[in-house]
Amino acid sequence: MPSKRSLASRFLPVFLAAGPIAAVLHAPPVDAQSLQGSRASVDLQYRMAQAHDYTLIDTPARVRHFAEQGWLVPVRSGRDFVVKNDVSFPYARPEVKLFIERLGTQYRTACGEQLVVTSLTRPASRQPANASDRSVHPTGMALDIRYSWDGNCRRWLEGVLLSLERQGVLEATLERRPRHYHVALFPKQYGQYLATRSAQPAEASDVQAYRVQRGDSLWKIARSLGVSVDELRATNGLDGSRIFVGQVLDVPTGS
Repeated sequence: MPSKRSLASRFLPVFLAAGPIAAVLHAPPVDAQSLQGSRASVDLQYRMAQAHDYTLIDTPARVRHFAEQGWLVPVRSGRDFVVKNDVSFPYARPEVKLFIERLGTQYRTACGEQLVVTSLTRPASRQPANASDRSVHPTGMALDIRYSWDGNCRRWLEGVLLSLERQGVLEATLERRPRHYHVALFPKQYGQYLATRSAQPAEASDVQAYRVQRGDSLWKIARSLGVSVDELRATNGLDGSRIFVGQVLDVPTGS
């Protein structure tokens, strides 16, 4: 039985890692204070795809082959998120599917609307004319999310994406034409991030949900609920103190 690597290399161009993989896997996020995007951000996404040894899938037939082998998994609409009907190839890396499911649940809780996914894996032969020659959509590690016209939902989503970007879990860009969020997830880093969160001492039964109100701050919430700001940050994976109206925070109750 040929290996995944040998099968891929027979038919498709496989990324070759440039430089030490360990250095790429621990690279700091690029342009992490905004969602404007940059050439450096695109280059980082491409290097991450190289470090993961991901293939640039070139045709629809190869997308289906990767799905048959389990290297890509189907992503179907659920209670908390919608995969648009015009997504031609509703497949992604398993970690991307998990990311969508978790983000969709949190987004619907915070905003009251479903997260809408507008693109997933796109083979190189089906890339739009304005796509970068270093796009990682053909690897299955990227997704596009619809832009919401609800300001609170936008601020919540952008805050989450920026927080995860600062932690080196993904790269996100607000694209303008058409307006949407492009997200390149780094599967190994995302797995490490989830492992770190699951190792935190507070269990699910030891937290309560708090929806951020107008005029709130982390200090004000911490004081009123009898926890520390550091505990709030650790429980919610926050690097700074920026929060948004409508955002739902987990508050440890066993402190």
